[in-house]
Amino acid sequence: MFKKLNWKRLGLAAGLSLSLLAAGCGGNDDDKAIELVYVEWDSEIASTHVIGKVLEDQGYDVTYTPIDNTLMWDAVASGEADAMVAAWLPATHASQYEEFADSLVELGPNLEGAKIGLVVPEYMNVDSIADLDQYADELNMEITGIEAGAGVVGAAEAAVETDYENLEGWEVVPTSSGVMAGELGSAVENGDPIVVTGWTPHWKFASYDLKYLEDPEGTFGDAEIIATMVREGLEEDDLEAFTILDQFFWTTSDMESVMLEIQQDVPAEEAAAAWVEANQDTVAEWLAGIE
Repeated sequence: MFKKLNWKRLGLAAGLSLSLLAAGCGGNDDDKAIELVYVEWDSEIASTHVIGKVLEDQGYDVTYTPIDNTLMWDAVASGEADAMVAAWLPATHASQYEEFADSLVELGPNLEGAKIGLVVPEYMNVDSIADLDQYADELNMEITGIEAGAGVVGAAEAAVETDYENLEGWEVVPTSSGVMAGELGSAVENGDPIVVTGWTPHWKFASYDLKYLEDPEGTFGDAEIIATMVREGLEEDDLEAFTILDQFFWTTSDMESVMLEIQQDVPAEEAAAAWVEANQDTVAEWLAGIE
């Protein structure tokens, strides 16, 4: 059931090590093995390693593959990877969903109440995107983004380019999730203004006093879910893995607790294992019906 990624087609720029690539070779369809792909957002690092740990405890050889956002969808839709638990819907991954939804199997939400938007420190005297222009000089008319191509960055670009006249001339500066968090932390430490592309769940809300700016134009959409997607044929090839992935569901506070551990330099595997060990009642729900 384990299908290895076509690394040349998907691009070695996904950041995989040669050792990980080697570990994916040499298996056969009789192995209890599964490949999970994920975009390297703090939230998806946490969720992928938690469900991966549960699968490992059931005897699976789990390969964790960090990959570009669109390539993540493509890998599952093409059957070159088995699953992802990182589909933000309906807005953040709307374009990827439209392109790939007919070629994969949607298992529904694994988390509800997700949100994206523009985020500022609570001490800033602004509550709405429509009033953000009062900080134009102090912010140099810049919004700190994450990776180019991320849904929240696209929404922020729409906000400054078309939806909010008061933001004419502003720029969304793509960086990375880590750089954004670092710049946010530095600004908060110094009491400086900053506006970033943000999302929930994220550990930054547990670490800093932050707020979403109101979005009267609805550019960033309503509350979202994070959904699980698997390749076509997984249910027939491995009903056990399919069932576990189908039953995977947790809360924002669950995810943020794991994310915060990882942010504090606990390896993702260790943070995931600790959460699984401490939440056996929840894990038992994911394993219901598994012999």
